[in-house]
Amino acid sequence: MPAGPAWVDALRRIWDTDDAVCPIDPTAPAAHRRMLAEALKPTAIIEADGERRALADGQRTDVGDALVMATSGTSGTPKGVVLTKNALSASASLTSDAVSIDARSMWVSCLPVHHIGGFGVVSRAVLTDTAVDVHEYFDVDLIRAALDGGATHISLVPAMCAFVEPVARRLDVSDLVRFDRVLLGGSTIPSERPSNCIATYGMTETAGGIAYDGVPLRGVEFRTDETGQLLVRSPTLFRRLRSGSAAPDHDGWWATGDLGRVDTEGRVAVDGRADDVIITGGEKVWPASVEAVLTGLVGIEDVAIVGRPDDRWGRVVTALVVPTPVGRSATTDELLGLIRKAVKAVLPAYCAPHAVEYVVEIPRTSIGKIRRSELT
Repeated sequence: MPAGPAWVDALRRIWDTDDAVCPIDPTAPAAHRRMLAEALKPTAIIEADGERRALADGQRTDVGDALVMATSGTSGTPKGVVLTKNALSASASLTSDAVSIDARSMWVSCLPVHHIGGFGVVSRAVLTDTAVDVHEYFDVDLIRAALDGGATHISLVPAMCAFVEPVARRLDVSDLVRFDRVLLGGSTIPSERPSNCIATYGMTETAGGIAYDGVPLRGVEFRTDETGQLLVRSPTLFRRLRSGSAAPDHDGWWATGDLGRVDTEGRVAVDGRADDVIITGGEKVWPASVEAVLTGLVGIEDVAIVGRPDDRWGRVVTALVVPTPVGRSATTDELLGLIRKAVKAVLPAYCAPHAVEYVVEIPRTSIGKIRRSELT
C-alpha cells in the first residue's frame, strides 16, 4: 500500500486493535518482500487495495509493541527493530516540544514510510493529533503546494535540498525558509544551511532523531565507551530485535556502533562508523565531516569522500563529485582548489582532498545515505 491518506487510516486501524505494524516498500521486488516476510514473520499482510490477508506462520508481537521496522543496518542482513507504543509516543512528544508544534502546525511527510525517518513523521502526527500531509514520494511542486496550504514542518534528507545554487528537482533556500522547522537527517548534513534547518542524529533503534544540532532531546543521555563508541539511553529506545538477538543492556544503554564525543555539557558530536574512517599519513579523516563542508558548495551537486591507495600516505583523501553546470565549466584543478580552501577553513589541513574525480552519480539509499560499499 503506497503512502497516503489510506495508509494513515490503515495505521490507525492497526493501532486501534493494539497490534503492531511493519511497513514494507511496495515498490521493492517481490523476492525482497518475500525475504522480509520470512525474516520478520508478520501475522497478516494488508495489500495495496486495503484487503487484509492472514499468514498462517506469523508470530505475534508482545503487548505494547507498535512497530517492527525492517532495517539492514550496516551488515546488509535484514532485521526487525521492535518499538513500543510508549517509545513512539515519547519520540512524538519530545520531537514536538523541540520543534514547537502547536495547534496550527502541519507536518509534510515525503520520506519513505518504510524507513524510520518517514514513518516517524506520520507516527508523531498521529500520536499528537497534529495535521499531516502525506505524500507517496518526494516532489518539489507538491511540497511547494503544501507550503501554500499551510504546512509548517518537514523532515528531509540533504539530497532533496539545494543549499547554495539552484538544482533541478530540489528544494532551494527560498523554499526551506518558509517552513517553521526543517529536520535534516539520514546522511551528511551541510554545515552551511538556513537557521531553521536542524541537523538530527538518530537511528531506527532510537525511533529516529534523539539529538538536534548536537543537543540531546529531553531525557536522552549519551556517553562513550573505552573505544570511543557512542552509547545512548533514551525513552525512545527500541525494546529488542524481532529475532531476540539484541536489545539494550539491563541498565537501558544501547551501543550505537558510531564513534563520537560527548562534551561536559552533554552535547554530542558524531564522527561516523568505525569502518568509514580514512587513515592518511597516520591521521584519521572522517568522510562525513568533509562531506558536510562540501555539500552545497558552488559547483557541486553531490559529493562523497573516499580514500585511494597511496604509496606515501597509505590512503589519500579523494572527492568523488557530481558537478553542477558551474562545476563542469571549471577545470578539475580549479574545483580542487575551491574544495581544499573550503575544507581547510573549518577542518585540519590533512582532511582536505588531494584529488577530485568526476562521477555521474553517488550511490545512495532511498533516504539519502551514501552506499559506501558501492563507491569505486
